[in-house]
Amino acid sequence: MKSDNEIERDVREELKWHPDLDAEDIAISVKNGVVTLAGFTHSYTDRLEAELAAKRVAGVHAVANDIEVRLPAIDQRPDPDIAKDAVAALKSELPISHDKIKVVVKDGWVTLEGTAEWQYQRTSAETAVRKVKGVKGVTNVITVKPKVQPTELKRKIQEAFKRNAELDADRIEVEANGSEVTLKGTVRSWMEREEAERVAWSAPGITKVEDRIVVSP
Repeated sequence: MKSDNEIERDVREELKWHPDLDAEDIAISVKNGVVTLAGFTHSYTDRLEAELAAKRVAGVHAVANDIEVRLPAIDQRPDPDIAKDAVAALKSELPISHDKIKVVVKDGWVTLEGTAEWQYQRTSAETAVRKVKGVKGVTNVITVKPKVQPTELKRKIQEAFKRNAELDADRIEVEANGSEVTLKGTVRSWMEREEAERVAWSAPGITKVEDRIVVSP
């Protein structure tokens, strides 16, 4: 088992490994495998990349991201301009369902509100506004509201499993409770397990997927 000092060293090396990530002003501390990132970055993207890099390190149990985004003067913009571009980004990314999502901007921080029928729409909305110039952070409180009943949801996921050539649908059990789904059973590889979870998340109205599938080659 790695010591906290070893984890801190590896996280620091992982941050340096990516040439596009400016980690010069990021401080790292580790206690019982929990990594805390502090300091600041010059973009929201760098803040997210730093967190992802830390999570990739073996031995890390959790990451607390306390990094502040300090945009260069050239990248700072008024909130109305950010809001306008964020709305445009949503329209481009989600041309059919964008009108159900509301954008609120305060001091460069974007909050997404409203509803979506699919989980991918919720995720796509956040990804779209992250790229807007001047954004310092994103809070996604979009609610996924399904239009199908649990029994119908279960059937749709099972049918999707059967259509997927990479999955042995007979070895996977689906339980649906409202908009939450639990997957059980066994698969032959981690890739098959991840594919089953991905397929389940693609169903309309899913808000949570609990993956209890066991890998048994």
